[in-house]
Amino acid sequence: MQTIERDIQELLDGCRANRRSAQEGLYRRFYGFAMRIALRYSRDEHDAADILSHAFIKVFKSIASFDAAKGSLHAWIQRIVINKGLDHIKTRSRFSEEVELETVDEPAFINNAALEQMGAEEIMNLIKRLPPATHAVFVLYAVEGYNHREIAQRLNISEGTSKWHLSEARKTLQQQLQSLYN
Repeated sequence: MQTIERDIQELLDGCRANRRSAQEGLYRRFYGFAMRIALRYSRDEHDAADILSHAFIKVFKSIASFDAAKGSLHAWIQRIVINKGLDHIKTRSRFSEEVELETVDEPAFINNAALEQMGAEEIMNLIKRLPPATHAVFVLYAVEGYNHREIAQRLNISEGTSKWHLSEARKTLQQQLQSLYN
């Protein structure tokens, strides 16, 4: 067993035994990874820290159920952080079922030259300005790679509503980019 895998296994065993030092070690090892995910679902670092603390509480309470045969620890923690991020968004906003579209207008054109001039942090700041429900759908679709059926199931909305939110996100981001670079 490689050193990193052995270290992680020792941390897992310690967390299962409810040892604080192991919990702290696991937290430190996965903090940066988990914080990057939490930041995708929050408006600022304070909200991301909230998401992260709730996620790690869930990790520590559920650590006995983690099964490496079913997937990696990274994927398991990622799923927990995403779920806590979505819970956070759901408490901030209501997802509207009033918007029910079977078809969505053509995707908004986004100027690639404008995107090339921006850093990742600037792009994420634009995304964070989206309304909460639209923000959640955009991140799940564009960043996490979920399809509309999966997003609809996770957020308890219809696929049409998911498509509408994605379309709105694209239009809003296009407008924001045009105002910055025109």
